[in-house]
Amino acid sequence: MTGGFLTASAHRCDEGEWDTVIRIEDTDRVRIVTLDRPEALNAFNEALYDALCDALIEAAADPAVAVVLLTGAGRAFSAGTDLVEMARRNAGDAVSGTHGFPGLIDQLAAFPKPLILAINGLALGIGATAIGLADLVFMSADARIKCPFTSLGVAPEAAGSHTFPALIGRQRAAWVLLSSEWFGAEECVRLGLALKAVAPDELLPEALRHARILAAKSIASLVASKQVLLAGIGDGIARARERENEAFRLLLGAPANREALAAFAEHREPDFAAVDARVAEDRAPS
Repeated sequence: MTGGFLTASAHRCDEGEWDTVIRIEDTDRVRIVTLDRPEALNAFNEALYDALCDALIEAAADPAVAVVLLTGAGRAFSAGTDLVEMARRNAGDAVSGTHGFPGLIDQLAAFPKPLILAINGLALGIGATAIGLADLVFMSADARIKCPFTSLGVAPEAAGSHTFPALIGRQRAAWVLLSSEWFGAEECVRLGLALKAVAPDELLPEALRHARILAAKSIASLVASKQVLLAGIGDGIARARERENEAFRLLLGAPANREALAAFAEHREPDFAAVDARVAEDRAPS
């Protein structure tokens, strides 16, 4: 199919209702996947994790799809993991899905065809670290990214501890991953996290122009070329994910993470110094 919306993927959300969270459009062998939770800044709840995983699985297997272009609806690309669901999980309220966050990273890391990101607005957490698992990244001139892990009392994710140093060097990656600061589109281009920054109304046309150039090539050649390009970093991604998962397991629900989520809910800045002081006091010999 050329042009027009092919389908809208619907997945059962955690409340047990049907929730449409992505839109899919095919044009000239390019599959455009749009994250479509604009009211939540396209934050990933379990429904969105599952929907995007299924979309990537289907695109990988579809012989009519040569390239996938991922973007977001509204003013955000993605605000990362849904903090409301994270808080519920910390409180013991199980939130279940088929693929979840690990499944999405599996699909992004193993996706065999060219994957292009068109970052249309705010990109936080997995919305930012997905850059390291993409093949080309375009950003709207007014888009910004943030890796907010230290501000949430957790550690990097999605193999960002490996892909970001590989893309931009250790010191730049350390600042991006440890500072929880915002980085604008032009700075992302200078750092090497994005290929181009363009005017907002030119973002999708420019990303699609590049996607169509690739999509005109042999799919077998594109897949083989991507495979050899990534052959040297695949093991590093897997090992980084293991280390990150362990760090995340230890930190998720720990005092700093609980303080960060409480501060988010109360619209205030977290007081990590007070948390660290309480933890040190609790550990001190009596």
